[in-house]
Amino acid sequence: MTISSSTRSSGAPAGVGQAPRPGDRAVHSRGGKAWADTRALVRRTMTHGIREPIEPLLSLVIPIMMMLLLGYVFGGSITIPGASNYREFLIAGIIVMVNAYGLSNTASGMARDTERAVFGRFRSMPMAASALVASRAIYEMARGVVETVVVVLAGLLIGWNWHHGWGDFLTALGLLLLLRLALVWVGILLGLTVPAEAVSPIVYPLVFPATVISSSFVAPEKMPDWLGAVAEWNPISSIVNATRELWGNPGVGGDSWIVHHAQLMAVVWPLAMMALFIPLAVRRFRRVTA
Repeated sequence: MTISSSTRSSGAPAGVGQAPRPGDRAVHSRGGKAWADTRALVRRTMTHGIREPIEPLLSLVIPIMMMLLLGYVFGGSITIPGASNYREFLIAGIIVMVNAYGLSNTASGMARDTERAVFGRFRSMPMAASALVASRAIYEMARGVVETVVVVLAGLLIGWNWHHGWGDFLTALGLLLLLRLALVWVGILLGLTVPAEAVSPIVYPLVFPATVISSSFVAPEKMPDWLGAVAEWNPISSIVNATRELWGNPGVGGDSWIVHHAQLMAVVWPLAMMALFIPLAVRRFRRVTA
């Protein structure tokens, strides 16, 4: 008994033996080109960072200097409930501060990339417009990983350590980098909105009090009641407290709901920031590139 060709064709799974449609090829081609353009711009940005290393080095040296000054010079005069070693309390706050100040680097780099001379050259090339934003986000996240690892290693050298397993250690690093990712999108929006020279006067007056009025360096219960409540509900405090909990470091105290759910809020705060700032950044980018 023979089977007709039409019967064999009708029994074949859909799409098998069929040539890809032109639209599918176009989608894959556009996606591949956007990724290639993104990688090229990431290499360009990394090359600039290597040729001009002052800014990346300062972003590492200053937090390490603060860690040493606070840990050794002022650590003896700062008492933390349940902590005999202030450096055990300090490291999580320093890492969050490093990632928070990365907002300025992201905004400055994005602003420089979208200046008329630079951006005009990019637009004259057959380049995917999305590569400019994607490359900046990837570079800043890579930089955040390096900065976080360097501060962790410096903390180990001065006597800090984590006291739980590797799973909790890596989970805490993931929460810290989730915060960095949220701040990258804040920086991208800021860089698309203001010129590069205006970034620092905007960022530092905002980031400095946000990192200080938190649980980064002093326990909120040591502050006046109203200021301690502000510090406890500061998103930075949730990240810091969650990191300390996961690492088994001292200093996590307080009776408020936000303190007892630090790990949950360490995820909620960054996700809420991204839900707000990613659409705003994309809309602003489309307006700039229109």
